[in-house]
Amino acid sequence: MIEQSVNFIEQGLSFNTVGILFSLVAMETVLSADNAVALAALVQHLPEPEHQRRALNWGLVGAFGLRILLILLATWVIQFWEFEFLGALYLIWLTAKYFRERLSENQEDSLSEPFHPQSNTNLIWQIIPIIALTDLAFSLDSVTTAIAISNETWLILFGGIIGVITLRFSAGLFIKLLDKYVYLQDAAYMIILGIGLKLMIKALFPIYALPDWIVLTFVSLLLMWGFSKRVEPETSQSN
Repeated sequence: MIEQSVNFIEQGLSFNTVGILFSLVAMETVLSADNAVALAALVQHLPEPEHQRRALNWGLVGAFGLRILLILLATWVIQFWEFEFLGALYLIWLTAKYFRERLSENQEDSLSEPFHPQSNTNLIWQIIPIIALTDLAFSLDSVTTAIAISNETWLILFGGIIGVITLRFSAGLFIKLLDKYVYLQDAAYMIILGIGLKLMIKALFPIYALPDWIVLTFVSLLLMWGFSKRVEPETSQSN
């Protein structure tokens, strides 16, 4: 009788665990969309697809390590608003740097050939930590939400693994799309700016933290704008 009762409790706990795990995986999948666009934009200017894949793969390896560290220290990290504030500053700086270069007088020439072939390896290793830090900044909010869903560290870690795997495939897709749509890269950096502002508001004015539906609407509208115009094929100019 006692064994049957224990089995029933364990079965109930397993059902509850599956439900929590499903919620974490769903959350990571949804939240990875804006992150994927941002990471794709970071590697888009590397000249060769192989370089882009290498930078993205190694950057996500670093991102995964930082995510694990963040999850293990999450109960301590969330006690200090300064971490979210620093993450917000980093994302805002990243956006400002992009648009400053975008609007500079020499940007038109640099976009056509942004990197020198002899420095490709160095550029890859410069982008890798940027990818890892950008993912970490994006993860600050999602890890906080994951802790609210479950206090089981292994469940949150598993959800993080699924999130990184999803992020790799979706970022790879967006890298290809960035070459096909005129406004998509600008939209990606505006998403980075939006997430940065959200983190800053949450850190400095917690009672005014933006609800998730507003952020998702903002990201959706930017993606709609990003996909609104295709790049015209160059073959028309040769005739």
